[in-house]
Amino acid sequence: MHELAYLRDLVVILGFAVIIVIVFHRLKLPSIAGFILSGVLVGPRGLELINDVQQVEVLAEIGVALLLFGIGLELSLDKLRRLWKLILMGGLLQVGLSTVSAFAVARFWGLPFNTSVFVGFLVALSSTAIVLRGLQQRSEVDAPHGRLILGILVFQDFAVVPMMLLIPFLSGQGDFTQNVFGALLSSVAIVVGVLFAAYLIVPRLLKFVAKTRQRHLFILTIFVICSGTAWLITTSGATLAIGAFLAGLVVAGSEYRHQALADLISFREVFSSLFFVSVGMLLAPAVLLENLVPILFLLADILFGKALIVFIAALIIRMPLRVCLLSAVALAQIGEFSLVLSFAAKGSGLVTEPLESNLLTAAVLSMFLTPFALAFGPRLVAGAGKIRILTRLMNVAPAEDAVDRIRTMQDYVIIGGYGFAGLELARALDECGIPNVIVDINIENVQSAGRQGRHVFFGDITSNEVLVQLGATRAKELILVINDPSAAERAVRTARGLAPDLYIIVRTYYLLDIEPLLAAGANEVIAAERESAVEVASRVLHRHQVDAKQIFRQRALISNRTEDE
Repeated sequence: MHELAYLRDLVVILGFAVIIVIVFHRLKLPSIAGFILSGVLVGPRGLELINDVQQVEVLAEIGVALLLFGIGLELSLDKLRRLWKLILMGGLLQVGLSTVSAFAVARFWGLPFNTSVFVGFLVALSSTAIVLRGLQQRSEVDAPHGRLILGILVFQDFAVVPMMLLIPFLSGQGDFTQNVFGALLSSVAIVVGVLFAAYLIVPRLLKFVAKTRQRHLFILTIFVICSGTAWLITTSGATLAIGAFLAGLVVAGSEYRHQALADLISFREVFSSLFFVSVGMLLAPAVLLENLVPILFLLADILFGKALIVFIAALIIRMPLRVCLLSAVALAQIGEFSLVLSFAAKGSGLVTEPLESNLLTAAVLSMFLTPFALAFGPRLVAGAGKIRILTRLMNVAPAEDAVDRIRTMQDYVIIGGYGFAGLELARALDECGIPNVIVDINIENVQSAGRQGRHVFFGDITSNEVLVQLGATRAKELILVINDPSAAERAVRTARGLAPDLYIIVRTYYLLDIEPLLAAGANEVIAAERESAVEVASRVLHRHQVDAKQIFRQRALISNRTEDE
């Protein structure tokens, strides 16, 4: 009968979550927030439909492990290598500044030294599960701000290991030198082990299993690798979720990672949904109402403090303003690993009541607000160009200044983005006597174009107001050469709604971006992936002395071929 009760709880949780998420979908609200709210309602501190939270927490831990395993699969060690600067510089700055700032605030309010350090650890960590899930749903993982966010989150995930290993020392149960040395040694051993497995063991094992052509055996092997690697890593003091994340990196080093991700995705979606529900179950409405003022004060400190620190860290490593703002908004919450640290320190006396309950409630609320913050981020960025004080400090002209400066222009071209492609396009147009205006949200790009005497303005090309101020209804063409595919799609939709006859050309990197951009209203989409293939093939054929007509034919075939052919 115990098994039937367990099944009944699962049906109640998933059934309630389906209803809430459908309602949220109708209201165009983030689904993750719906899962968290359903946890609040069905939990023992809500409608009390579920009383055995421990069972749900077990499934939730499996869920977050599968979620992070999938994230590790999608990253791969090669991708981490490309992100190493963002991981080291961005992550170190964010975690370091957040820990120090939270420590200073805690000491100011009279908390003990060890408690202040631990509070710094808790506040420094953001939610990998919620933020990356939100970025994936919005197709922003490969956007510039997505890469920075991912880099910082990866650093945070690795930082959890030494934080976890330092808990005994902070609670007065161990020697400082021994704990620090042990934490560093364990962290190094884990990284070395992951690299060894990723490059030498797992690819060979999966190749051997794949040759059997038994799909169920392949899936079973993936689960064994995931759970086995996670279990081995947890023996060093790390969490199951960290182990699963590193296990994903191990499998990502093989050529079978895409198949592994495809086989895993259905399990991951169900169990990760349980994780979000379990987060909601931690929220006690009674505690929130009894301590409303201190909790809201704590929540505001966390959200604004972390957002400011991420913004500063991104500025220090010279990220564009758009990337700084979107990253700050996305990483302002306290994450699931903070909850793991908090549970690991339970009973140690590191954090006592009522601070422990208040911190937990504020953390859950910050996670609940994160999906809304991710949705709000682009609007915040769009509004940044309207702040006169900001634009004056940056010595750039806001988009609203364009109204007077382009009044006499006819048949001009609007260039969205001033990287290498935008610069070369502007030069070509100038040399041919074609008037053009440039808009970018990268401060350095705007300042550089301004020094060259170009008509350049600071603003977000996805904003309706910015396009109005640039005279999109009078312009001949809009050329988008920005590196964020989701932002490019929003810009196309906005421009097409504003100016139905405007000719829109978009430069993107990947073939898979072409269809969404055409559906949004672009007239032409130029994929760098295809253009580079055309150029590579042309040069190789030329070196093999192939006839020029044949080379031209092959160029045309590549240019017109779809991704599926």
